[in-house]
Amino acid sequence: MRKLLLLFALAISNFAASQEWQTNFEEAKKIATEQDKNVVIVFSGSDWCAPCIKLDKNIWQSEAFKKEAKEEWVLVKANFPRKKANELPKEQTEHNRKLAEKYNMEGSFPLVVVLDKNGKVLGKMGFKNVSPEEYIKMIHALEKK
Repeated sequence: MRKLLLLFALAISNFAASQEWQTNFEEAKKIATEQDKNVVIVFSGSDWCAPCIKLDKNIWQSEAFKKEAKEEWVLVKANFPRKKANELPKEQTEHNRKLAEKYNMEGSFPLVVVLDKNGKVLGKMGFKNVSPEEYIKMIHALEKK
């Protein structure tokens, strides 16, 4: 019985971890290498950028995207909130700023950057008003360029 409970707990923790958005890029690259997956970084202004909010609601929170992401990618969210109530810890703000200096020099929001497990940029895109399934296809198309 204890083994069964342990297996169940491990299965749940693995399922939950695979749905998580990473906030540390180095950790995400490590996971991507271990799991042989690409990394998807999302630069977002979660409390001021209307297209970012719509992308989150319509795509990132969809069951179709969650299912695909679990199988295919390691997700990284680089959030840049403006409201004091949503302020990130200084370390996270600095981490996101450095990530943006490397992968979002244009300062675009939202920006989706697809990288291989070594950190090489495979492609970039922004907001598209399409279905989750169509957005998933667009991410995969960036991987194949």
